[in-house]
Amino acid sequence: MRTSTRRSRGLVVFAAVAALATGALAGCASDSDDGSSNSDGGNGDGTGKTTLTVGTFGVFGYKQAGLYNEYMKLHPDITIKENVTTRTDVYWPKVLTRLQAGSGTDDVQAIEIGNITEAVQTQAAKFVDLGKEVDKSQWLDWKNAQATTKDGKLIGLGTDIGPMAICYRKDLFEKAGLETDRTRLAAQWKGDWAKYVDLGKEYMKKAPSGTKFVDSASSVYNAAVGGEKEMYYDKDGNVVWDKSAGVKKAWDVAMTAATSDMSAKLKQFDKPWDQGFAGGSFATVACPAWMLGYIQEKSGDSGKGKWDVAAAPTAANWGGSFLGVPTAGKHQKEAVALAKWLTAPEQQAKVFAKQASFPSTPSAYSDLKPAAGTTAYFSDAPLTQIFSDAAKTIPTQYHGPKDQPIGTAITDIGILQVEQKGKSPAQGWDAAKNEIKDVLGQ
Repeated sequence: MRTSTRRSRGLVVFAAVAALATGALAGCASDSDDGSSNSDGGNGDGTGKTTLTVGTFGVFGYKQAGLYNEYMKLHPDITIKENVTTRTDVYWPKVLTRLQAGSGTDDVQAIEIGNITEAVQTQAAKFVDLGKEVDKSQWLDWKNAQATTKDGKLIGLGTDIGPMAICYRKDLFEKAGLETDRTRLAAQWKGDWAKYVDLGKEYMKKAPSGTKFVDSASSVYNAAVGGEKEMYYDKDGNVVWDKSAGVKKAWDVAMTAATSDMSAKLKQFDKPWDQGFAGGSFATVACPAWMLGYIQEKSGDSGKGKWDVAAAPTAANWGGSFLGVPTAGKHQKEAVALAKWLTAPEQQAKVFAKQASFPSTPSAYSDLKPAAGTTAYFSDAPLTQIFSDAAKTIPTQYHGPKDQPIGTAITDIGILQVEQKGKSPAQGWDAAKNEIKDVLGQ
């Protein structure tokens, strides 16, 4: 499984949950964080076979699902080595350096969603145009759009995505006198995250002792902004975060949560947040598909059957990656074939079956089956249907090269100033604005 320091994505684990900790997940092989690599540069392994290296971060699940071994059995002339860097904030700068040098890249290179726009806008010439090699209709349109240049070059094939839902503690809802049926509950907040927050006000009127409605205002912000077409950049690539209607809407709803008593005021992925799951201290969390495994692990046996899942107010995405093929590779033809195979619907379904990274290929959805134990944990919710319905209606968003640090400044500085330090929304906004100016070099 994998996370990033900006927490844009993690790993869904519908089946068995592996160890998960922000920015510190062990990989399959190792491309150490100091830049050294265990690969042989793709020059062969001394057996006459062609060695292909796959550069990833965290855990993509290909080794765990047995895909490398399966591919090598199908192609006896190929040997695959995976080079893993644990943290994306270490991985991507290293990839950029190697792309610029024109050497040292892996034959197949993973690209995280937070970096795909930078790759598209500044590194497209360094990647093979995969649009000429595949049937693009296999992937969701909005997923393809994220990896496509203005002149139509597709530099990456979609791996997983992070469609959004709301995970909620139905036992706490019942004690607070709220609706517990997932369908009727989703209808109450459908179409507007402000309705979700309004329900939080109702929850707090009869909240079970020691509980809050939501884990954090940042959670609300990330979920709400993830469904907006325009966030930090407009369609022409201009920075518009401070003028964006989508950002303002998400900020306002997050501020409602931050300035009320409904938030547990926890920073996501920190230890107190983990303890909040274990102790049942909050009743809801905006959860992309990959978060289900995290909840299952952190809530433990005591949460089984108490958690349920409902459709989110609006379709939104939080997370995802791509596989690209650098032009500097010595085995481009073989690398393209491997990237195509790893991201094909059949293989995405196999990774889902192992660790439930949600596919970006809709033809796989009809056959996806969460593990029985996970379905039971979340009160027999129709998990595949909820997340696949969301995936199909997520809007195509405009992204820019500084999406990641801009979003982090808003959540980890601006919102936390209000939520944890008692600053006003205006002061929180100004704090985020000052940080973003530094990020943008203004």
